[in-house]
Amino acid sequence: MRVCVLRGDGIGPEVVESALEVLKKVCQIFNFDLELVEGIIGGQSIDKFGEPITEETLKLCKSSNAVLLGAVGGPKWDDLPTDRRPEKGLLRIRKELNLFANLRPVKVFEGLISSSPLKEEVVRGTDLVVVRELSSGIYYGEPRGIFTKNGIKYGINTMYYSEEEIRRVVRVAFKLAQRRRKKLTSVDKANVLEVSKLWRDVVNSERENFKDVEVEHLYVDNCSMQLIRRPSSFDVIVTGNIFGDILSDEAGVISGSLGMLPSASVGERYALYEPVHGSAPDIAGKGIANPIGTILSVALMMEYSFGFEPAKKLIEDAVDETLKEGYRTPDIYSRGDKEVGTKEMTQKILQKVEKLING
Repeated sequence: MRVCVLRGDGIGPEVVESALEVLKKVCQIFNFDLELVEGIIGGQSIDKFGEPITEETLKLCKSSNAVLLGAVGGPKWDDLPTDRRPEKGLLRIRKELNLFANLRPVKVFEGLISSSPLKEEVVRGTDLVVVRELSSGIYYGEPRGIFTKNGIKYGINTMYYSEEEIRRVVRVAFKLAQRRRKKLTSVDKANVLEVSKLWRDVVNSERENFKDVEVEHLYVDNCSMQLIRRPSSFDVIVTGNIFGDILSDEAGVISGSLGMLPSASVGERYALYEPVHGSAPDIAGKGIANPIGTILSVALMMEYSFGFEPAKKLIEDAVDETLKEGYRTPDIYSRGDKEVGTKEMTQKILQKVEKLING
């Protein structure tokens, strides 16, 4: 299997290196052939090539089975024109690889349950995935902009979805639910938005092809409340771009730290894996970044790109066991925990991988 590695900016190179150590160990254990190729993206690419991503890097991504990405951006590049900022590299790679569905798993590990802002009895057992449509909706719709009419300024954005754009992401969510607990929650605002009415119609049409999956519809405001009241009752949540943007961050807080969360952006052919957190330039190079979100992104890669659930489970179990023993990077540290840095946390997880596989 060929993985294109894009280390990114800030803490990106540090946490990606940790994830690669775990990936190499797991591939060794299960006798997977692993080929790593490296590209450059974001601020580092701007500094070297004058653009946030090059054609050469895009070619490497397209010739690989999966892409592992560190976060991009930082204040060093904030004053650049919008079309040259690091984040444009990420937007372009999503477009070039046609990555239309973003998967955000949220799993509350028993060893970190006390870090959740919710009561333990509410949050225990939470294991859900938010599937967010990534390439259309209000963030991309036209017309858009700010204009003046009769001396008054107006702002306009357009929420726009075609039937097929909805159908393809809904299918991803249904197939995911089939592999999990067979429950799908579709989130919309069909009581006031015509776009959401179409969304709901497409979901109801597709459910005929997935009759083993239970389907519920929730309005986005109700879903945001239910995520706090009963997070463990959700399995797979599918929704549009703007609703998914908000709900996935809300769900992410349930786990206790954004530094814990992985994500996958998938299309018909390609997939990109990255942690949810940003580049955190204020702690870059200090050796204290939490590598778990990136390590769990590798676990997602093993399941979704390479179809090997045992490797995913091994990594997740190793993380859980490490957390149960009290090891914490500063972002999830509480009094009485064992505070460790990036490298030591990685080594503790690798040791658990070895212990779990050897019994």
